[in-house]
Amino acid sequence: MKTAVLQLNSQGLSSTKLYNHIRVASTKGVKVLVLGEYVLNPFFKELQNMSLSMIKEQAEQQTKILKELSSTYSITIIAPLIIVKKKELYKTIVKFSPSSTSYYYQQYLINYSHWNEEKFFSNTISSTLSPMIFKVDGVKFAIISGFELHFDDLFRKLESKNIDCLIVPSVSTFDSYERWKALVVARAFTHNFYILRANRIGEYHDKEFTWKFYGDSFLASPNGYVEEHLGNKEELMLVDIHHSEVIQARRSWGFKEAIKKRIKS
Repeated sequence: MKTAVLQLNSQGLSSTKLYNHIRVASTKGVKVLVLGEYVLNPFFKELQNMSLSMIKEQAEQQTKILKELSSTYSITIIAPLIIVKKKELYKTIVKFSPSSTSYYYQQYLINYSHWNEEKFFSNTISSTLSPMIFKVDGVKFAIISGFELHFDDLFRKLESKNIDCLIVPSVSTFDSYERWKALVVARAFTHNFYILRANRIGEYHDKEFTWKFYGDSFLASPNGYVEEHLGNKEELMLVDIHHSEVIQARRSWGFKEAIKKRIKS
């Protein structure tokens, strides 16, 4: 199945690039399109200085646009979005399909002194729940955020779901290029499913750091290879997800079968 990553800088309330790229993706037969984190919103550090009303207006406008694009072009769009509910901010990933809209509330948030999303957002801290699961044209997807890729508990929740592809929108920066590549490829191989990683591009400057978002969106295969990748510019990456390749990888390596034997015992 044809899937795509649209690698962009923060778009604010502008929709021109979204319209243009999604129209092109539609002509290529794309059924699922993914955006990186903080593309529809300004970066986290900028949000800290914005009013709730402005963030809410932005979320409502972007939601309207993406619903329209999904319906018009019959594409499922996966887009991280900051939303406002009862005067509280939540970090979500939204699935815009032609017939419905669903929200995944990020469960694990960055909590470092220089980048503390856990403190800023009102997402619930509780026992780990299953990631969002959905199907398009018989291909089964799951969604988690980039930071959540570090946590084994989320992957345990996926063991029985038999997904074909894990979608991971991210906002990776600084000198993390090699570490992220190694982590994504290892997760894809040990679980024998595709991982589609969508990172943003651009920069943010504050008094202490220059936050360079380096792109490098890519598709890791169920056999642990990078099949397609982007550089550090605005680009549209088209990839194919094959259910048959997932099945073959699981049969070849036998990791899932080994787990099943031990669960039964």
